[in-house]
Parts: sequence; C-alpha cells; structure tokens
Amino acid sequence: RDASYDLAVLKILATGLPALQFGDSDKVAVGDAVIAIGSPLGLSGTVTLGIISAKDRAVTAGGTAGENSFINALQTDAAINPGNSGGPLIDTTGAVIGVNSAIATLSGASTSQAGSIGLGFAIPINQGRKIADQLIKYGVATYPVIGVSLNMNYTENGAQVATNGRGILPESPAEKAGLRGGDVIIEIDGKEIYSPEELIVSVRAKNVGDRVTLGFLRDGVKKTVTLTLIAAKK
Repeated sequence: RDASYDLAVLKILATGLPALQFGDSDKVAVGDAVIAIGSPLGLSGTVTLGIISAKDRAVTAGGTAGENSFINALQTDAAINPGNSGGPLIDTTGAVIGVNSAIATLSGASTSQAGSIGLGFAIPINQGRKIADQLIKYGVATYPVIGVSLNMNYTENGAQVATNGRGILPESPAEKAGLRGGDVIIEIDGKEIYSPEELIVSVRAKNVGDRVTLGFLRDGVKKTVTLTLIAAKK
C-alpha cells in the first residue's frame, strides 16, 4: 500500500479471471463520457454515468497529516458515493481510465453523511499503474520531490517555500538550484501553479530523474531554475 497516492495492491489467489483493459488517462479530454462502477452505500454492482468535468485537479484526501494523499485527479460528475472508492472509472470502450478515490463534501458534512454532489475524483490510471507496478516489484512505491517544505497556509497564488529552517532540505535539488525560503513557485514546466497542493501533485505526477523547470517569484522578480527530481525518503 502507499497512502501518499491512496493506492494498494491485492494479490488474488485465482486464475482464469476476466479482466478489464487499461486505457490511457493522458488522452482523456474534458467532456468525455465515463462510467463509474462500485458498491455505493453497500449497493453492489452499481454503475453511474457522467462526463470528465475537469483534469489535473489537485485533491487532498485523508483524515490525518500522516495519511494524507495528494491526487492529480480526474474530476467527474458521475455519481460517486462512499463505497465507490477503489472501483474503476471506465470510458465508452470499457477501458479503465481511473480509480475512483474521493468525493467533495459540502462544508459541515461528516464523512458518514456525505453523498454525491456531482464532484467525484479518480486517480488517473497511468499514475495508478506506475505505483502498482512499483508496489508489486519492490513492495514499496516512491514519489519524486524537489526537496522543499511548503507553507500550506499561503493564500496567494503560487506555492511558497517555508521560511523556517527546514524550508530547503540539505543536498536537495532545490538547494543545489539556489531556491530559498520565501520563494513563491508559480510555474512547473510552463504550467501555472496556484496553490501548494497543485505543486505537490504536479511534481508527484512526474518520475524520479525527470528534469523540470520551475518559475518562481523572489522579492517580486520572476526567476527560473531547472532541476532533477529525486526520490522522497520514506
């Protein structure tokens, strides 16, 4: 299992089972029709129909800081409720493009009372396959980092590097590239970043060893650096 990606692999001691085929979540477009399969509220074998309503949605799921998952999610308006998690999100060809993972809840609603409000989120299957392959091969999964701690309370656009002593990790790509505490990262490979969560999921969607270009603000002046992602220490 890997809580940071909200995924686990089960070994099933059976043979000759039919299996769904994997699709390509990178080719999914907003507006594509999708079907969610699962057991919402314990009602097994339920299917719901909807569309992809957004892509690359930064979603944080989990109840505690140690178990939080950061998902670069596919957003769908197909009705997803407690019990859909772990079930497939499939396209019109029947190929799996995502793993249903989380739903948005209205302010003040408890998890036990929450139901579908047309905002469901799925882990893109390309991400899911990568993590599952690592879990099967190594027993653990790794995710890439740039080596910074972020100010999760920063409310302006961008992701601010924390200004405490652990804002820049020693010997990290960020330190070698010259990033400093207080820098506000606003782009990764040309994609605009509006929140700390967006930066986290954008980095985790890449691979260890990838080179990325970060745009950031320092004292109101935009600068860019290029660095190589390393594996997070577990």
